[in-house]
Amino acid sequence: MALLIDPPRFEAHGRRWSHLVSDTSIEELHAFARRAGLPAWGYEGDHYDVPEERYAAVVAAGARPVEGREVVRALRSSGLRMRKRKGDRGVARVRADLPDGTSALVDLLRGGREVDERRVFCAVVLVVDAGGDHLVVHSVRRRQWGPPGGERDPGETVREAAVRELHEETGLVADPTALVPVGYERFADLGDGGTWPPGRDLLQLYRLDLPERRPATARLLDDVDDVRWVTWDELVTLCGDDFYWPVLEAVLRPRGG
Repeated sequence: MALLIDPPRFEAHGRRWSHLVSDTSIEELHAFARRAGLPAWGYEGDHYDVPEERYAAVVAAGARPVEGREVVRALRSSGLRMRKRKGDRGVARVRADLPDGTSALVDLLRGGREVDERRVFCAVVLVVDAGGDHLVVHSVRRRQWGPPGGERDPGETVREAAVRELHEETGLVADPTALVPVGYERFADLGDGGTWPPGRDLLQLYRLDLPERRPATARLLDDVDDVRWVTWDELVTLCGDDFYWPVLEAVLRPRGG
């Protein structure tokens, strides 16, 4: 087991940065980062960004200095590398145990651009009202709370699917152009009967900010049996143990929260 760090050569935000990785496990990486005093916001899904001024301290804490190509090679050989587009930020890689009895390995990512529509099988809308409260529904099939959303129908665009699901599950009518892409989830088959082919493996996350406080809701179909407006703390209680929570927290957590 080793923690590897490359020289601070990557320039961003007026500073130079190194990349800290583990060649064994993300858990080991997180544990080392905590011991070294690295902030959680520096985590990028498969590595920590380390500012130049912290480089020497991280090396002194036990990270082994290597060249950048060795960092990339270690991530690839360990299977820990998280693929992402330029500008996207990795949040977490998690195992999802699904209602049909299968499981998937899911990469949770932040990103302000929509992903390739051809690969999107599902769209979810994170609705926030003028007071900062959140809209959740209780799924009959999943037997759990979560933001409104669901699978695309044949011929639908991703945005069309998102506003249709929002309307069917909550009664709210939204302009598709008002949806703001904030992240996505990428599913990979774990070999237990799940069906996540590379060509249809993405869930698109949108955010919708409303100008009013807690508008009235209504259930139009029976795939959800409750709809609620909740505070941030209530959202944490209802959804904080679900596999997708890290990306919701990353894009929704109130400033200073």
